[in-house]
Amino acid sequence: MWRALRNSYAVGEDWLPSDPLLRGTYRVVLMGDLVHPKLLADYRRLTGLEDYDPSNPDHLRTAAKAQIRELMRIKRFQEAAPDHITILLGNHDHAAVTGDLVLGNAHLEHREFHPELGGVELPEELKHWIQSFPTQITLYGVNFAHVGPVPWLQTYDEMFYNGREAKEWWLSNADYVERMGYRFGVYGHTVMKNGILIKDKLALIDALDHNQYLELILDEDRLDWEIVEIPPAGTQLY
Repeated sequence: MWRALRNSYAVGEDWLPSDPLLRGTYRVVLMGDLVHPKLLADYRRLTGLEDYDPSNPDHLRTAAKAQIRELMRIKRFQEAAPDHITILLGNHDHAAVTGDLVLGNAHLEHREFHPELGGVELPEELKHWIQSFPTQITLYGVNFAHVGPVPWLQTYDEMFYNGREAKEWWLSNADYVERMGYRFGVYGHTVMKNGILIKDKLALIDALDHNQYLELILDEDRLDWEIVEIPPAGTQLY
């Protein structure tokens, strides 16, 4: 994420918003799931533990502390330009705040913010901040949401998790975007294995693993987009 922000000149060397972002020349929308290492390899990289074990309470606490540090850094960044930086509420963020569900799959559960499973409680300061995230935002008729444009894809309840629609709605119901009255939609949640996908009136952009992010130029009459490739790590951006 930070490499994308640096590449777009939205953040400075001090990890704070750049002057263009502070002035509102740019606007940043982060698509949510700030609390979501996806793979065991991500946890190993995050914690520095090559033998990371999601059932080991010591390892869970290490993972939680590393994420808390990063969340505090993002919070500082966002709160320095709140009118120009929007963070959308992802389902993993919601789960970490509420503690209602332990998310994961057959291979990996995300337990680090579940004290009853050996993890730690997310600090109240971060809970309040995350609870302030909107589920969607609309700019010049373009809808941004973590999952999709309809209410049931923005409500992280039992129905959300019981079906496949949250992962696959855009395959057969891409017209949700126009039916909700938007001219275009930008969404995350589903990992794009081949990079950012532009389909009909929507973009699916969970592709940071492919070193990609989406830039839009918007006004009432204009809608231009570009898929931007992030230079390899170590490349001098300034």
